[in-house]
Parts: sequence; structure tokens; C-alpha cells
Amino acid sequence: MQEKIPATLLSNILGSFDKGEKNVARQYIDIIISEEIPILCLNLETGKKRLMPFKVLYDNNEHFWLKEGTWKYYISGDDFKKIKEKFVSANAKGAWDAERPKQSPPAEPESVPAPAPKTVNSNENQADDDLEELEVEVGYGRDYEVISQMENKEKIIHLDRQKQRLSSLLEFKSKDTRLVTEALVDTAKDAALINHVAMEEALILADDEAKKFTQEFVDSTHEMVKLQMQLISDDVFSNELMSILVEKSNGTIVQHMTRVYLNGIAFLTFYNKLVTTSSAIQKLRISFADKYRDFYQGLLPHLAADDIDLEHVFLGGMRAVSPDMFFKWATGFLIHDIGKAAAIEYHEGEGDYDRNKVIEHVKTGYKSVMTKTNYPMEASLITGYHHEYYGDPDGYGYFRAYLQQYKKQNPNAKQDFVISFDLEPMLDYQALAYFPAKVLEIVDVYDSVTDPHRVYRKALTPEEAIEMMRNEFIVKHRKLDAILFDIFVDFVNQKLVNK
Repeated sequence: MQEKIPATLLSNILGSFDKGEKNVARQYIDIIISEEIPILCLNLETGKKRLMPFKVLYDNNEHFWLKEGTWKYYISGDDFKKIKEKFVSANAKGAWDAERPKQSPPAEPESVPAPAPKTVNSNENQADDDLEELEVEVGYGRDYEVISQMENKEKIIHLDRQKQRLSSLLEFKSKDTRLVTEALVDTAKDAALINHVAMEEALILADDEAKKFTQEFVDSTHEMVKLQMQLISDDVFSNELMSILVEKSNGTIVQHMTRVYLNGIAFLTFYNKLVTTSSAIQKLRISFADKYRDFYQGLLPHLAADDIDLEHVFLGGMRAVSPDMFFKWATGFLIHDIGKAAAIEYHEGEGDYDRNKVIEHVKTGYKSVMTKTNYPMEASLITGYHHEYYGDPDGYGYFRAYLQQYKKQNPNAKQDFVISFDLEPMLDYQALAYFPAKVLEIVDVYDSVTDPHRVYRKALTPEEAIEMMRNEFIVKHRKLDAILFDIFVDFVNQKLVNK
């Protein structure tokens, strides 16, 4: 049996940067990128691990392997052997720097020790086993590759089977939480992936042709969302759900899309119960002046402070979401990241990322849903408006551009309301934000910073996430909505109590 070559720290392989041998390291980097060699990212504190393309990490930080922190980066022994062979082969053909004809490749770096018995401090020694056992992959994962190879009829048949799975659970009124949650996760994941694949194919078609091409996917997705909405219960958003997602999904983007979709529905369900079965709205009226008025006056500075009340925050008054609107918004939640490329990760609350790439996914998603499908316009607006952040410089999206253009043409026009439940006031620029987009912003950011496979920074606990979001997205900057955020905090706290 061939002996397994131990994995090696990336910092050892590219250590020539420290020694001034940049030409050597540069060639190694070029080989790693051209061969698409994956990097094992291992968190020494939690033991969490994932594979990432080198280029994604490198594009964000050209010296990421030297950065101090809890993450270590490895290359498998077989991959390192391939790199050395490519290096030697290239330089044997004269590619090596002419000024250094006698230079040899870097010496074999110190390998990771043989795996030790698993203890609290043994994570770094588990690199070889981690490379073999790792299931979570960057981007859309292996399921995307499988679905992308299907014929369109096969995709529809697959969606029909998943719909039947949901129908059976509803028919038999299953009380098995795990069984229901697994079905929700599987069906949401597959619907998101199939829609993404269909959209990629539709982008090369003329708009009318694309709408015909995507119609079956739209219809099947509509039916699936309605079934999923009926199965959502208070158990969704639990730790068990997150564990199942990690177990069953092998792409970081599709995990995020699935979590945000299901948790968005669960949060809207919680919100509806709150405003219809309790005195929550009356309590908000009583506490509004002391707790919220300053926040919203900053958004509506042209209004006198005493005139700003709950009706100016929520156009038409705070109310429950109707079933029809709930369904349209849930569909928007499912496809909110449909334009995201596989190389784009999530960086809410962080500064080290390519902003233009991240903004592009919102534009692509909005245009795609609006022009290439017959999804409701509400879903389109959610894809394009869910990073607006009330006009804060860190935000982005179409509505702010449309609003700026409208103000140029109507310099005396003012927005007297903060949030609209309805589509028409948004199109008439009566309000600053769209209710489902503000809901999605909160769920989206929370999922990003608590993602168990987060590479760029340590994943936050629910308590840490709530504290960070309040300080950075409400107190220091007006990005998230203050009232909706407080309702979301109650939602998360209830889940933590019931876990």
C-alpha cells in the first residue's frame, strides 16, 4: 500500500517570501492557481474546517497564510508533490530566472506531524484526516455540478419528487422534527440550485425566450414554496437545523441561501404571530418616543421630531403580512442570491473584500429575475434592495440609484415614510425602504457573521452577533431597522431558550 504523504502548512511552502526569494514563491503561487489546487482551512480553536480555492483567499489578501489568527492553511501531500514536479519541469525548460541558474526549488518543508490522539490541542495535527473527511466546499458545492449536468426535464422531475416529499409530510401531519427539517433543507437547497443553474442558461437568451425557458422552473418553485411555508414551525432556526445543513449541504453559498430562506420565513412567521396575538404594537407606541424616535429622525430629518411616530416608520401602520404577500416575499428570500458567483463569499461587517464583485451579484440577481423570469416583481425587488442599509455608504443596490435620479428630477420631493409593506409606494418613492428587504438584511447579516464555516474571521456566537450588529449596524450607523432588529432579537432569544 502506498504511504500517504503528510499535508504541509502553506506558510512553510511559501516561506520564501520571508527570505526574499519572491521569484520562487511567485512560481509556486502561479502553479497553485493554474492547477486549481484547494487549500484546507483549519480553525485551531473550534476544529472547523473547509476547502477553499487558493485564488479566493489570495484575491482578498496576498499574504493570507502569514496572517496571525486561529486559522491554519494546508496543502495535501499529493498536491504539494504535484506543485514541485510542475516547478522542476518548468525550470528545466529554461523558465527559471536567468540571473540565478543554480537556484534549486525550496527544500522539502517540515511536514505536519503524524495524527495524534484527538485532544483539545490536537487540531493542527489532524490536517491529513481533515483533507480526507472534509465535506464542506466553497461556492455551490458538488450538488451544483450534478444538477448542472441534468437535462431540463430531469430538473423538473427532481423538483416534482421533492414536492411530493413535502406533500407526504403534510398529508400525514408528521410530528418528527428532524424528518420535517431535513425535508425543508433538502428541498430548499435543490430549488435554489436548480433556479441558479436555470438562470445561468437563461442569461444568454433574449428576454422573452428566457421567460419561456424558465417558466416551468418558476411554476415548480412556486408550488414548492407554498408547501414549505405550511411546514415551517417554531423548531426551524434551531441548532438542529444548522447541524443538518452542515451535514447535508456541501457548498458554502447554497448553505447560506438555504439558511437565509428558511430563517427568513421563520422570522416572518414569528413577526406575524407577534403583531396579531399580543399587544406588541401598543407597547411600541408607548416606548417609541424614548427608544426609537432619535433613530428615525435621523432618517427623516425634514420632519419635526414630535411628528415622527410609528405610522411614519411603517407606511399605513404596522401590520401582519397577508398570505399572498408572505408567499411572494418567501419566494424572493429563496432566490435572493441567485446572481452570486461561486467565488464570492460573505463579508458583512468586514472590510477586506472586493466590493465591486459583491455589488455585482446584487445587480446580476435583480436584472436576471426582473427580465429573464416571471417571478413576481416583489421577489425582484428583494434581490436588488436587500443591501441598501438606509443609504449608508457601506450599502449598495438599485433603489438608492433610482432614488437619487428621482430626487434630481424632483428636488423638492421628500420621503415622509421609512418602510413600505406595499410595492406601489416604493415605485412612487414615498418610502425609504421595502419591508421584506429590511427583514432579509437582518437575517442575511446574522447568518453571515454566525456562519460555522466562516474563514475570514471567527464565527460569532448568537449573543456576540446580536451585540455586534446592534453596535455597528444601528448605534454607530443607521443600516438595519431598529424596530425590526429588536423583534429579531426576541426571535433569536426564543430559539436559544427552546434549543
